[in-house]
Amino acid sequence: MKTRKRFLRITGFVILITSCFLFILIPVVPWFGFPAGKVAGIAAGLLIAGEILFYLSLFILGKEFYSKIKSKIKFWKPETDSANLPAEKP
Repeated sequence: MKTRKRFLRITGFVILITSCFLFILIPVVPWFGFPAGKVAGIAAGLLIAGEILFYLSLFILGKEFYSKIKSKIKFWKPETDSANLPAEKP
């Protein structure tokens, strides 16, 4: 049972890395010399595939990993007080 869990965790990370690689390829596609229509199609396909693989990796890795990612990217949310208003900083 432990080897299966380890295999799923490794698979989830491989899928996550693949999705990140697909996102990195999007700005590189125009330099391949394809016509504009094909560049748009390839970029859209990479974006869709990257999103699907990202969410699939989150599904495989579980709620704990999702919470960890979410806590890392909360830097843009303002701090709020108990009345749900932005907190004043001294």
